[in-house]
Amino acid sequence: MRIVVLVKQVPSTDTRLAFAPDLTVIRDAGPAGLNTADWYAVDQSLQIAGQQPDAEITAVTMGPAGAVDALRTALVLGARSAVHIRDDALHGSDALATSRVLAAAVDRLGFDLVLCGSATADSGMSAVPAMIAERLRVPALCFADRLEVRDRTVEIHRDDGCGDRRVLAATPPLVVSVTERCGEPPYPRFVTRHDARDKPIQVWTLATLGIDPAEVGLAGSACAVRSATPRRGRRPDCDVLAMGDPASVAVRVADFLAERQFL
Repeated sequence: MRIVVLVKQVPSTDTRLAFAPDLTVIRDAGPAGLNTADWYAVDQSLQIAGQQPDAEITAVTMGPAGAVDALRTALVLGARSAVHIRDDALHGSDALATSRVLAAAVDRLGFDLVLCGSATADSGMSAVPAMIAERLRVPALCFADRLEVRDRTVEIHRDDGCGDRRVLAATPPLVVSVTERCGEPPYPRFVTRHDARDKPIQVWTLATLGIDPAEVGLAGSACAVRSATPRRGRRPDCDVLAMGDPASVAVRVADFLAERQFL
């Protein structure tokens, strides 16, 4: 089974975003790391590979030079190889343009299963996995809370948004996005970190993928940011009530609400 895991380097959640004059995010303005949801996608690929002896896992990212760190993390976690799509013309690409590039890369690699995180911390659109599936003309199983492969059938369990659980299934090739409810990924062992240094990282450009630069970047995107306003003020101070045994916590919460005439 050929598994492609899509990963992304995103700014740290405690970093104030900085914007360039064209209102694109300055990616090297502060600490960054592998998108949290993508950790779970990589972990799910490893779990599948543990059941499929012939499985090959390739991590793919699109972005500037610093994005290679996301690939190195994926290799440390257990991916076998990696592809970095890097081209100055990609600067400012929106979700549609990004999905075009990633779908072309996946198609070039060949795949049975594409795994993605359900959303990225820097945009949270959750749309790119489905867009990629549409471009590849394969099924999309999105927001998987649990993922299983049975007899060449991929089955996911997901929340339907109304509190009920749904089970969806499709046969490869297909695209799956996973949520953080799939399970906590294990911390990589030292030997895995050491072995990751020898794993290959290919660098592809738009020319490699046969994509016209006019179809991506700021000029080729359907969406554009017109303004960016920082959030005003700080969060108000809060009282921590939920500490201690349940009975005493319940009393403190009740007293707190009564004092403020909520009860």
